Amino acid sequence: MDFELTDEQRLFRQTLREFADKEIVPVASEWERTGRYPAEIVRRLQELGLFGLNVPEEYGGLGADRVSYALAFEEIARAWLGAAGLFGPHSVACWLIARNGTHQQKERYLPKMATGELRSGIALTEPGAGTDLQGITTTAAKDGDHYVVSGTKTWITNARVAGVLPVLVKTANDTSKAHRGMSVLLVDTGSAGFTVGRDLPKLGYKGPETCELVLDQVRVPTANLLGGEEGHGLQQILNGLEIGRINIAARAVGVAQAAYEAALGYARDRRAFGQPISDFQAIQLKIADMATEIQAARLLTYWAAAKSDAGGGRLDMEAGMAKMYASEVAIKCALESMRIHGAYGYSAEFVVERLYRDAPLMAIGEGTNDIQRLVIARSLVSGSGRLGW
Repeated sequence: MDFELTDEQRLFRQTLREFADKEIVPVASEWERTGRYPAEIVRRLQELGLFGLNVPEEYGGLGADRVSYALAFEEIARAWLGAAGLFGPHSVACWLIARNGTHQQKERYLPKMATGELRSGIALTEPGAGTDLQGITTTAAKDGDHYVVSGTKTWITNARVAGVLPVLVKTANDTSKAHRGMSVLLVDTGSAGFTVGRDLPKLGYKGPETCELVLDQVRVPTANLLGGEEGHGLQQILNGLEIGRINIAARAVGVAQAAYEAALGYARDRRAFGQPISDFQAIQLKIADMATEIQAARLLTYWAAAKSDAGGGRLDMEAGMAKMYASEVAIKCALESMRIHGAYGYSAEFVVERLYRDAPLMAIGEGTNDIQRLVIARSLVSGSGRLGW
């Protein structure tokens, strides 16, 4: 049992940390406040190869192990959650195609996705279907060698910059089991009838845009059916969301770490009653709890990532535990950091105010935490999941 990173992973983390501290931290708060799109950060992410994290080396990607994948999102989110969103959904889309795509689909999309020349996200959620993906109403009717797609998607990150989007649709009216009629189509965003609607206003998670999509009789070649066979869409997406939950868990660890660092630094510098407030036991108890819970969340996240690398089936329990716990820790640490800062924590001039707004997203995205609790419990009750190593 080895809890240490490899030399390669440590070097990767150090490279990311230096980049984040030098090029993201100094601009994050100002760019978020002004709504400035972080194009310069996108270019640096491309240069670092981070758009190709989940693209196999044979297609020009990094082919990163899952722990390195988690490290990338932890370090970038520590600097700015919005910057992690620039390549987060894209990485899940890469994984979907690399894992499920036909040879032609991989050849066509993955090399450009690896460099970030072609960017992506995932289009699942609808106005009436979030947690209940089987309730989607977007349809794809076959017409010769095309599907005609109609429907609306919402909360789609990177919608304006994506060149291709995996879109979950209903390709058949099989009412016996809803998932049998669901498929994923790789939709060219330049297609006639594909419209990006308004940018949705958000509490936090600024930087990447999050939009509504309308697909009005969009014609998609049958060659763009992910995997080439109908009826596997929900399973493909659920497997992809496991990888996405590791991504979200790692982002949550990064936000929690940033909150802790801000609190510790402030507590050392701020003086009251003639001494640093870090000397007061009440502050020390908060710092100790934050540090312990962050490390527990980090270990859960790396554990889920390592289990993913090892293979051997679904990771419902492991990814669910990591995502659920880490996101709750991020929320708690952001609030505790704000309390340590006192009135300054409520000021937009301090980073903790942004962290406080960013943290709740991760308890909602990739399946709410209450859903994760149900998934964990079902895994344990059924025997498919177990505690321990």
